Amino acid sequence: MSTTRKDMVSQVAQSAGVTVKQASAAIDAMLDFVADSLAQDKKVQLHKFGTFSPTLRKARTGRNPRTGEAISIPARTSISFKASGALKDRVNQ
Repeated sequence: MSTTRKDMVSQVAQSAGVTVKQASAAIDAMLDFVADSLAQDKKVQLHKFGTFSPTLRKARTGRNPRTGEAISIPARTSISFKASGALKDRVNQ
């Protein structure tokens, strides 16, 4: 089972004692901040949660699995996440 954005908004609103609309706006602002920081090639470290880092993947040659033909795969930026020790401990209780 997965948690949805709606579940997150409801829980944040209840925990923080704010309206659902205010919680939704706060979550959107935080996610926008994280995305903008990563787009600017900056790490985002969230204490007791983890670190999001942009990672450059070099251009390379791959193979089409159907035909075996060589194809060019362009360079791109991917996002990596490293969980903090506190998060790992909480998940593994």
